[in-house]
Amino acid sequence: MKIGKLSAQTGCKIETIRYYERVGLIAAPPRKGTYRDYSPADVDTLRFIRRGRELGFSLDEIRTLLSLAPRQNIHCDEVQQIAKRQLASVQIKIADLGEMEKALTSMIEQCGEMSGGYCPVIQSLAGKQYDPSPL
Repeated sequence: MKIGKLSAQTGCKIETIRYYERVGLIAAPPRKGTYRDYSPADVDTLRFIRRGRELGFSLDEIRTLLSLAPRQNIHCDEVQQIAKRQLASVQIKIADLGEMEKALTSMIEQCGEMSGGYCPVIQSLAGKQYDPSPL
């Protein structure tokens, strides 16, 4: 199949597919005349890569996971370690997002309480603290 059809079937942009070929995540397919002839296995590989990216795995981690996937009698130890590292990263991001949510909620609540040209959101972005005392 041509690259346009591969792109449509996997949701990967053509440029992304070519990039994955350049970095060795997918093998360059054989040529059929002047165009590359992709196989159903390439569809599966690109879907695997895309799902891995959606879960936040790096391309190096995906490369490792791809190398482990076809093994017979695979032991999940190495895969589990990669997944655990990614889970820890996601948990840190969730905690950071929770702190961001608290800060934004507080600033928004202060917006309704303040007057006189003071905006807690703008002040916070400028690195200033609110000083309620008059100038």
